[in-house]
Amino acid sequence: MTSSITTRTDTPPIRNLTLDVLSANWYILRKATFEYQKRNGTWQTQSREAYDRGNGATILLYHKAQKTVILTRQFRLPTYLNGNASGMMIEACAGLLDQDNPEDCIRREVEEETGYVVQNVQKVFEAYMSPGSVTEILHFFVAEYSKDHLAGAGGGLDDEDIEVLELPLTNAIAMIQNGEIRDAKTIMLLQYAQIQGLCAI
Repeated sequence: MTSSITTRTDTPPIRNLTLDVLSANWYILRKATFEYQKRNGTWQTQSREAYDRGNGATILLYHKAQKTVILTRQFRLPTYLNGNASGMMIEACAGLLDQDNPEDCIRREVEEETGYVVQNVQKVFEAYMSPGSVTEILHFFVAEYSKDHLAGAGGGLDDEDIEVLELPLTNAIAMIQNGEIRDAKTIMLLQYAQIQGLCAI
């Protein structure tokens, strides 16, 4: 059995959009009220909330010969509030763009968080990470690293307390399966590295 997919045009199926700011304490939470045109052509009034924290970038550093990757570990309060007993998360290096372009942002974040200075970063894709509630687009990168690129201790800035981890890629993949790594962006990058054979000789 085959199914057909109805393809919309580039015209958004909404009209009469109004936005109300609910909070601007840290980033911006808006309530959107709009009319949405359903596939059968009828219009329906809907209301949604969207959180705008800006766009971001993330990167997986890999060492082809050693077959290792660089990850970080830090406390993440939202995960603690939702069942992560320690609140600690193992993640790929990442950060918000602020006023930078994605490439400049990720080079800055790599040095701040891991201590490595990398120049040849490769963008591999971008994705909406939580399209039902958050506006953010995340830009995904990979880059090779070596000990020659290590310029500092890393650990982040200000109130950040980031531990730098160097792990065999095979170990990191196993940590996805056993639940030690549960961060979506990190899982996506590790699986990309595995599929593309970034650590294969």
